[in-house]
Amino acid sequence: MKNHFQKPVVPFSVSTPCTTAQLVQKMGGTSFQARNLARAVDIWAEMLKGEVTIYFGLTGAMIPAGMRQVIVFLIENRLIDCLVSTGANLYHDLHETLGNPHWQGRHGVNDNELAAARVNRIYDVLLPEDDVEAEEEFIMDFAETLDLKRPYTTREFFNAIGHELIKKGKGEGILTSAAKASMPVYCPAIADSVYGTALAGAQVKRGKRLLFDVIKDVVELTRLDTLSKTTGVIFVGGGTPKNFIQQAVLCGYLFDRELPGHDYAIQITTDAPQWGGLSGCTFEEARSWRKVSEKAMTSTVYCEATIALPLIVSAVAEGYPEVIKNRKRPTFQIGEELVVS
Repeated sequence: MKNHFQKPVVPFSVSTPCTTAQLVQKMGGTSFQARNLARAVDIWAEMLKGEVTIYFGLTGAMIPAGMRQVIVFLIENRLIDCLVSTGANLYHDLHETLGNPHWQGRHGVNDNELAAARVNRIYDVLLPEDDVEAEEEFIMDFAETLDLKRPYTTREFFNAIGHELIKKGKGEGILTSAAKASMPVYCPAIADSVYGTALAGAQVKRGKRLLFDVIKDVVELTRLDTLSKTTGVIFVGGGTPKNFIQQAVLCGYLFDRELPGHDYAIQITTDAPQWGGLSGCTFEEARSWRKVSEKAMTSTVYCEATIALPLIVSAVAEGYPEVIKNRKRPTFQIGEELVVS
């Protein structure tokens, strides 16, 4: 009979001073979500030690909630290799890069009063509607500088607007740091964001029609999978970015390959699996699709991401500086085509 009693629970002891890495290490001796969070740190470190292409899926209102510089750190230090995000997060990144803050508010405020004052609310975060309109104009103006005679991948578009923000922005953001690092950023649901409404405005009001080849995005990501020695995924939430990353594994047949699935997988979520939504989908279920390999190292952290993500990233950064410094990672040339080496 298998020995089920392998490790005793180690009661958490408070000590000062205590770094984030030390804190999380002690959490690993406990149980429930504290142990899952510590395991996520260990898995991320294992990814950094090997020749692993690391995908990062970003959903939720993470940038309005203050997570922008966490993602910037991941890009600048190459703790990730490819970002797949909702359009909303990439819009809010543009908003802050242009020097416009999000504002702390209250979730119990009178929303009719906010509407009358043209203030948009995201739980307890506030955003002036005038800023949104100005930023739509910025996106429309930028789109007019592109070659409107051909379609763009979302990866190519966000690299280009990242370079534009380097020139016109007022601080380092996700798109500027990705452009400087030549790291691909994909947005499979770009129409579902201020980018979508702005580009619709450019088409209707200015007669300027920018087209996207989102199918080429699929081909590029699949090719990246086939060129990778092994792959790992980190999901904040789930949704479209999660499925976009996962489906690429299944499309290896496009290049006459059968891919084994991701060997490392981390997810931070507050969703439960029984409702059938992708944000709650377990990695065990993903194995049935061959999206996650049979022997993959996995951890699902059931925690609100603004709590878990800073802890995990800080613990990885503090605990594994030499691993990060010496990491073997893919390099990219970003242009009309994505070149991987």
